[in-house]
Amino acid sequence: MKAADQYGWHVRFVASYDHKPTDLNDQEDWVFVDPGRDSADLYILNHLHPNNLLITQDIGLASLALARNVHVLSPRGVPFKEDSIQTALDFRYLSAIERKKGNYSKGPKTFTDGDRNRFIKTLCELLSNFEGDSTFASN
Repeated sequence: MKAADQYGWHVRFVASYDHKPTDLNDQEDWVFVDPGRDSADLYILNHLHPNNLLITQDIGLASLALARNVHVLSPRGVPFKEDSIQTALDFRYLSAIERKKGNYSKGPKTFTDGDRNRFIKTLCELLSNFEGDSTFASN
């Protein structure tokens, strides 16, 4: 939120009613959608515009957003890019096959302060690239 404020960006959070935070801040813009596996994703996709910025760890949602010329960043500060998203989707598919066979991995690594710092740095770099671009900021 601090980075968005610094660069004049509006932030909207989207979650299902099942994941509604208990400590909502009046200064944050939240949209709550019906419970359901893809309700939040569908809302997001229906409201994205070219050059918006989406922050998500969902590789499938990231790939769909990239196809709409949206900038996509993971919460760990790693940008999703057109030239690498297919590899990420392929690994996701292979992992799903392994889970169906009963082979489970350890899951994602613990989120660290380094991840948080990388996210903030990458986010600020991305936002500063478009500072003053009213087309980018207004979507």
